[in-house]
Amino acid sequence: MRRTVAAAAAGFGLRHRAARPRHGLAPVPTAGAMRHLPYFCRGEVVRGFGRGSKELGIPTANFSEQVVESFPSDISTGIYYGWACVGNGDVHKMVLSIGWNPYYKNVKKSVETHIIHTFKEDFYGEILSIAIVGYIRPEKNFDSLDELISEIQEDIAEAKRKLDLPEHLKLKEDNFFKMLGGTIVNGH
Repeated sequence: MRRTVAAAAAGFGLRHRAARPRHGLAPVPTAGAMRHLPYFCRGEVVRGFGRGSKELGIPTANFSEQVVESFPSDISTGIYYGWACVGNGDVHKMVLSIGWNPYYKNVKKSVETHIIHTFKEDFYGEILSIAIVGYIRPEKNFDSLDELISEIQEDIAEAKRKLDLPEHLKLKEDNFFKMLGGTIVNGH
């Protein structure tokens, strides 16, 4: 059964799913990480800090503060994986960060989605729909930018592997990603 959150960020929660630690190194996810998964959310893409593309070489789509505040208050901060769709475009694998990004010492919680696909242009103002299906690891700080980038690349590789599992692939076809009246963005 789905539960709905009213607003531009309509969030939907379903069944719990267990996650496996990455290569036995990551801690077992907290109840707050898994209780709400899969978690469905949609909202407008807004400008973030400008670090993803420029500084990290890993572009992210950012949700507004309103959408971030609509997430369950007890969802654990950390790195998650799932599916993402811009407008009525194709559904792609994604990796997502929920939290304060300790390396950058953010003062506001953010939700930043890296869609594992190359878009031809930015899509600020478009509607991003996501299904968060699993947990990779908690947030952590890094000693260098190179260390942060390396860890993000490992997160992306882990997301790709996990999303190929049959139990996750089926969510790619969820009706949630079929918006009525939407448009295809960037030809995708």
